[in-house]
Amino acid sequence: MLKPAVNIQSLADQVLLQHFSPPAVLVNSKGDILYISGRTGKYLEPPAGKVNWNIHAMAREGLRFDLGTAFLKALRHKKAVTVKGLKVTEGETVQTVDLTVQEIQEPAALRGMVMIIFTDVATPPKQKTARRSKPGEAGSAKVAELEQELYQCREELRTTREEMQASQEELKSYNEEMQSTNEELQSANEELTTSREEMQSLNEELQTVNAEQQSKMDELARINDDMRNLLNSTEIVTIFLDNDLHVRRFTPGANKIFKLIPGDVGRPLSDIASDLLYPEMSEQAAEVLRTLAFSEKQVCTADGRWYAVRIMPYRTMKDIIAGLVMTFTNITSAKELEKELREENEKLRLQLSAGGPS
Repeated sequence: MLKPAVNIQSLADQVLLQHFSPPAVLVNSKGDILYISGRTGKYLEPPAGKVNWNIHAMAREGLRFDLGTAFLKALRHKKAVTVKGLKVTEGETVQTVDLTVQEIQEPAALRGMVMIIFTDVATPPKQKTARRSKPGEAGSAKVAELEQELYQCREELRTTREEMQASQEELKSYNEEMQSTNEELQSANEELTTSREEMQSLNEELQTVNAEQQSKMDELARINDDMRNLLNSTEIVTIFLDNDLHVRRFTPGANKIFKLIPGDVGRPLSDIASDLLYPEMSEQAAEVLRTLAFSEKQVCTADGRWYAVRIMPYRTMKDIIAGLVMTFTNITSAKELEKELREENEKLRLQLSAGGPS
């Protein structure tokens, strides 16, 4: 029976990880353990009581304080932090350890996590024979060790103090920025309040002007109604021309004399057909506009109607000539009465002539 092929590379990688790679722990930003590589029993132990897989709770005495400090530094400065010469005691064995803490940036799947690496440091030969030394020498070694620990504590305290001072400076700077931002917001709020008051005042002024304009428009509408009723009551046809002798406006009844429709506004008067036997009317209008002397003439129509045609300059309130006003007064009745009187006078004259001396 053939044996399955052996993956030498995989086995070699396992041997290297187990015997030559330093133990390491992968944790999140809170210190919760996610993965353990190698044997970490010398550095970590589960705490008594409820299970807690947090690196700060599991770190052995001698590592806990330095591990916490290095962990915070690595997260804050985004770079590897190494602490050397830490002493870890396991029973009667004292192991010197170098601790490296580094936040991971690559690969992206592990970004934000922290790798903690434990590297054993070989114990010098003189430390291995320390147990054979005299009691006085052992006491001196213990004092030296305590002094070293005291020195480390002072250094850690100094580092903590510096970090606290830096944090206070950052908080102070942040407070100043917030105060400056608050002042800017307060100033902007005051400006907005002033602008709101100005807008309110402007709105009140606009309302007043609008009321005045509305009153003037109502008055103008009443005046227009009065003028329209006045012109309609007089039964005088009126046509207003501009300075180019184009029709600007006309009153009801103008269509009885001219072939006018509302769409003829703006057309030259000479282009509009008329029932009047007044071929020189356009030339007479131009002459009045030139001399500013009014013209009046009695003109008949093709069907026997008579109109008194009066052409006058159109003057504005500022005494500016802005065209002409043409009025057409129906005088057919007067003309018929005049004709009847003329005929009666002629009959009377003939009778008087017939009854005279022969």
